[in-house]
Amino acid sequence: MTTPTTQKEPRSLSFRTVAQLIALLVADAAVSRWVGRQAYLWMPPQASAEALLVDDLFGFLTTIGSFIFIGVSAALLYSVLFQRADKYDISDGPPVEGNLLVEILWTTIPLGLVIWIATYSYQIYDQMAILGPRSHMNHVPSLALMPSAEAATLPAVPEKTPIEVHVRQWAWEFYYPDQEITSTELHLPVNERARLVLISEDVLHGFYIPAFRVKQDVIPGSSIDFGFTPIREGRYRLRDSDYSGTYFAANQGTVVVESAEAYQQWLADAAERPLTVADNRAYREFSKSVERPISLGWKSVEPAPPPRVNYASAED
Repeated sequence: MTTPTTQKEPRSLSFRTVAQLIALLVADAAVSRWVGRQAYLWMPPQASAEALLVDDLFGFLTTIGSFIFIGVSAALLYSVLFQRADKYDISDGPPVEGNLLVEILWTTIPLGLVIWIATYSYQIYDQMAILGPRSHMNHVPSLALMPSAEAATLPAVPEKTPIEVHVRQWAWEFYYPDQEITSTELHLPVNERARLVLISEDVLHGFYIPAFRVKQDVIPGSSIDFGFTPIREGRYRLRDSDYSGTYFAANQGTVVVESAEAYQQWLADAAERPLTVADNRAYREFSKSVERPISLGWKSVEPAPPPRVNYASAED
């Protein structure tokens, strides 16, 4: 004859237990904050004003994600190690149900967290204004828990004619209307707002510069106004972030950020050069495959002819 088991009554939390939980939460928050700061090291150099904003958002999301991950993992580990039932104990656990306070907490905390993240993310995107002025949109008020992020204040400069960015399978070409210059390198002056018009001549492409933290789909049949502010001199890679066919990985370019004086000198030098056929990696690789054909069972898209430009990049 088996002896009936009795249910264990739930225990109330003592002051000591509450103090320990608070201390663990504070430690979790400190470690998560440290992980969030380390997230800045995972990214490429901050070469644009927009990169400062995006990295702040990334660090913020990493901090929140780390806090939740560490807290949940610690609770599960503690339960596995110290809250196991005794051997041969088949009784039910404490009947915890119908707790209105717990239900309110597990509903309002995630809801508030999602609203906080959405509001801060919108503020970042609105301040970046990479698709042009957004003054017609209603701004979301700042939350007291998260100060509004701001990019570095840069001196105002007169409006310039946008640089046309033409992309095709598989080449980038940049046209400077004021000087009537074409180039396979995108040259920009440092600390000045760059204004571009993105144009696809065939299929969907992606304008993506990792060091600038900016990305925009280039949709065929549309001219897309795009802007950002480079703040660090150097040479950076432009990549096609959308798959567009066999040689899309070769569809890369170079972005050169330089001083205003060096930029004007480059414009003057490029304007004096005649149009020449630029080297194109995709077209070069396709030509080799034609010379020594290999049957793949499907037809590949033939790359567009290499562009004729005033200035051709020496880099692939």
